[in-house]
Amino acid sequence: MRLSYFCVLLALFLVQSINALSNPCPFPVVQVTGIAFSGNNTTKAQVLERELTFSLQDSIKTNDLDSLLEDNQKRLFNLRLFHTVTYRYTCDAGNVQVTYTMQERFYLYPIPVFDFADRNFNAWLEKKDWSRIDYGLNLTLRNFRGRNEDVRARIQQGFNQRLELVYRIPYISRKYKLGLELGAFDYRSRTVSYTNRRNKQVFFEQESGFPIRRTSFAAALLHRVNVQRQAALVVSYQQEQISDSVNALNPEYYASDITQRQFLRLDLSKTVNLRNNFAYPLKGSYFEAGVGQQFFLNNAGSPITTLRGKYVTYKQLADKYYYMVGAEGQVRLAQRYTFADNVALGFRSNVRGYELYVTGGQHFGVFKQGLTRELLNIESIKLKFIRSPKFNTLPLALYLNAFTDAGYVIDKEFEATNALTNRLLAGAGLGLHAITFYDIVLRLEYTLNREGDRGVYFSTRFPF
Repeated sequence: MRLSYFCVLLALFLVQSINALSNPCPFPVVQVTGIAFSGNNTTKAQVLERELTFSLQDSIKTNDLDSLLEDNQKRLFNLRLFHTVTYRYTCDAGNVQVTYTMQERFYLYPIPVFDFADRNFNAWLEKKDWSRIDYGLNLTLRNFRGRNEDVRARIQQGFNQRLELVYRIPYISRKYKLGLELGAFDYRSRTVSYTNRRNKQVFFEQESGFPIRRTSFAAALLHRVNVQRQAALVVSYQQEQISDSVNALNPEYYASDITQRQFLRLDLSKTVNLRNNFAYPLKGSYFEAGVGQQFFLNNAGSPITTLRGKYVTYKQLADKYYYMVGAEGQVRLAQRYTFADNVALGFRSNVRGYELYVTGGQHFGVFKQGLTRELLNIESIKLKFIRSPKFNTLPLALYLNAFTDAGYVIDKEFEATNALTNRLLAGAGLGLHAITFYDIVLRLEYTLNREGDRGVYFSTRFPF
C-alpha cells in the first residue's frame, strides 16, 4: 500500500515537473526584468546589449518568448566572436530573467602567409611555377579592447609584396550607431597581367624592379544598426603606376598611353544579412547593393560609375535538405573604358566551371542555385591533449552539394580576342563542403561547363 502511494506521488510530481518545463511562464504576457551575460571575459556587455532586439522592461507575449530569445542567440553568435552561445531564462510571477552564456574565441591571429600569386589555386596549378609564391605574416587582433574592434596588419614578401594596416571601430557614436574604418595599403608585383587572350591572362614579368605598383588610403563611415543590417560610405585615394614596358605591350592598359594615374573613389553600400549562419548559411536571405563613383585626377581617365547588386535566399526543404538560389550583377558606365578597369567574372565573382578563365567586360549577371544534403554535423569534438577551451573544441560539418551556375558578360571594348564574352556561360557539378574550426570553409567540387571542360576545383570560400 505504501509502495502504491509512493508511486502515485512520484507520478504526480513528474507530471507537474513536465508541465512546469513545457509551460514555465503561465502568463499570456511577461516582462523582461533582467538580462545577464556569462563567459564574456573580454567582450564588454554593452557590445552584446547593442545586438539584442529586446531590452529591460519590455513586455513580450509568452508564445513569442522562445523564438525571440533564439533569434537573439543567433545574432550574438554571428558576431563571430564566440565558439558557442546558449541561453536560459527563469520566470517568476510573469517576470523573466535571461542569461546568455558564451565561449569566447581566441582573438589574436598571427597567421603565416603562404599563398599562390594567382587568382586561385587552380590558376596556379595550371602553371605549377613555385616561384609564384607569396609569404609573410597576417596579424589580426579581433575584439580589440573588448569592443568588437579589429586591428589587422599584413606584411607580405615573395612574388607579390603587400603592406596593409586596417583599424575598424564599430561604434564611434552610440546614439546614431556610427562606426569608422581606416586603412592604408601598398602593393607591388613582379608580374602583371597586361592583356587577356582567349579568356586567359597574359603576364609580363620584369627582370628587375616592379612592373606595377599601387598605393591607397581609405576611410569608411559605417552605419551599423546591428550585425545583420549595415551600411557604409567609403572614401579612398589610390595611386597606380606601371612600367614603360607594360605600356609598350598594351597602350590601353591605362588609356591615352600613360604610365601612372591617381583617382578618388566614393562607394556607398547597404547590406542586409538575415542568414542563420554567416560562415555557411542554410536558411535566411542576403541582400547587398552598392554604387561607386571614380574620379580621375590630372585628366588620367574619364569618370566611372559602377552599380552592383546581389540577392540570395536559403530554404530548408526537409530534414537535412536545403536549397539556395540567388543572383548578382554589375553595371559599369563610362565614356571610355581601360583594360585595367575592364573586370567582370573570374575574380570577385565567377561561374563555377570557369575557374581557369577570366571574362572581362563592363556589365555582367550571374545566377546560381544549389541543393545541399547534410552528411555530418558534429558540434564539438573534444581534443583532450589541448587544455585551452578556446582551442580544444573542434566542430565538423560535411555537406554534399549539387549546383548549377549561369552568367553573361557584356563587353564592347576588348571582346575581339575573348570568345566567352557576350555569350551565355553555364556550369554544373557536385561538391563536398567541410566547415570546421573558426569558420573555415573547404570546398572540393567536380564541375562541367558549357565549353565541355571538366575538372576538380578547390576553394576556401562559401560559393554564394
